[in-house]
Amino acid sequence: MNIYHSLDSFHKLEYGVVTSGTFDGVHLGHQKILNRLKEISEQSGGESVVLTFWPHPRTVVSEDSQGLHLLSTIDEKIELFSQLGIQHLAIVPFTRAFSELSSDEFIQQILVEKIGTKKLVIGYDHRFGRNREGSFEFLKNNSLQYGFEVEEISREDIENLAISSSRIRNSLHSGNISEANDLLGRAYTLSGTVVKGKQLGRTIGFPTANLFLHESYKLVPQNGVYIIRATHQGKRYNAMLNIGVRPTVDGSIRTIEAHLFDFDQEIYGEDLKLELLHYLRPEQKFDSLDKLVQQINLDKQHSLEFFS
Repeated sequence: MNIYHSLDSFHKLEYGVVTSGTFDGVHLGHQKILNRLKEISEQSGGESVVLTFWPHPRTVVSEDSQGLHLLSTIDEKIELFSQLGIQHLAIVPFTRAFSELSSDEFIQQILVEKIGTKKLVIGYDHRFGRNREGSFEFLKNNSLQYGFEVEEISREDIENLAISSSRIRNSLHSGNISEANDLLGRAYTLSGTVVKGKQLGRTIGFPTANLFLHESYKLVPQNGVYIIRATHQGKRYNAMLNIGVRPTVDGSIRTIEAHLFDFDQEIYGEDLKLELLHYLRPEQKFDSLDKLVQQINLDKQHSLEFFS
């Protein structure tokens, strides 16, 4: 997959089959659009192009974006688009000036002159241009003028899937990891660097990898204990995860701590990827460390049963 972090480096195509959007999570609804994009490009002999924007447009144009947490980092989106077989990914720097482009300017300057669009595929509710003034109807009525065809993925096709990024975020906030994973079409992931914590886990027989997320905007699911898989240097390990403040030891800072089964390496400063598979229980405060250890042993037993 060819990746462009600016349209200045994009070489205009003879037959571009294009879609655009933020694609947060690249969930099953998005994948329906992307699969149709690939199908058309293969049938027409054209080249598939995803036009996406970074940072997320809401962080630039909306005053209420402070609490916006995203399902995917830009690196995760790049990896997902690549796995789906997209040929060209253009990541447009989203600025206040870019947001002021009218729908006509966006179409003419970006889709036509920069990319060479001959077929545009969009979701039924897709809007574009200043104040989201552009619509499928506008494109359809002016397609001859711009020199490309437009195909809309119907409302029925998307709504039958009952999928949206907002619904997935709500599932994660409520600890419903199974529903979130079903809607994503894969396990929700957290990736970061292992940093030193208070090292309490090793004193009770459960050493943990304390994960630091590089991107503060990445959505962290509800506090609690999860069954997960962890990937370190290309090798996957069955594991369990605690997200929370560790109330039993009077903690106050939220941490992400994974206990990898059959693993005894020192990996401070190294990268770790976590796939969240199942929500076991909410975080809770125990009367003593002994009772905490009893519960962790029970959590591990349930995790091993899950994997078996």
